[in-house]
Amino acid sequence: MAQISIDLIKQLRERTAAGFSDCKKALEEAGGDIEKAVDILRKKGLAIAAKRAGKATSEGVVAAYIHSNKKIGVLVEVNCETDFVARTEEFQQFAHDIAMQIAATNPVAVTREEVPQEVIEREKKIYEEQVRESGKPENVIPKIVEGKMEKFYKENVLLEQPFIKNPEVTIQDLLNELIAKTGERIVIKRFARFQIGE
Repeated sequence: MAQISIDLIKQLRERTAAGFSDCKKALEEAGGDIEKAVDILRKKGLAIAAKRAGKATSEGVVAAYIHSNKKIGVLVEVNCETDFVARTEEFQQFAHDIAMQIAATNPVAVTREEVPQEVIEREKKIYEEQVRESGKPENVIPKIVEGKMEKFYKENVLLEQPFIKNPEVTIQDLLNELIAKTGERIVIKRFARFQIGE
């Protein structure tokens, strides 16, 4: 087994915020390859998230973010299982980051399932017309529209958006990391975004 340097562990911790021993194990498993180790830690986060999926989330916080120009404001409810986790600095920071993300990106919904059907229909119609006008054959239109809808979801669904502070990770990745760290189910429940003139 390759000897893993403290420096490499520190680098991985900075990138993932995972615990020291988790980082060391992931690096050993990845043979010292930091990129592979990041993937290993992400998969562990997903596994823990899947295990916690059925747990009740009756604690949490409502975080607020007001943009510096005082023209955009966000309230977001983030839930977890225990008051202990809700009070941690990491949880509070996550909730604040999510509020800031919503202020910056103006998502339509938290998950795909929550996107209103009329919004989906409207987008599909617009994309179909665009593709038709570009002269593409009828048989390829549904495939192109499907691709455009995927892009729409990535831009407009909160959990699928790239994180504004680190576009390498999505909000879902960020959530999975926090679930892995706290060992609790965490849910971004709902949000309200206010903008002057809208």
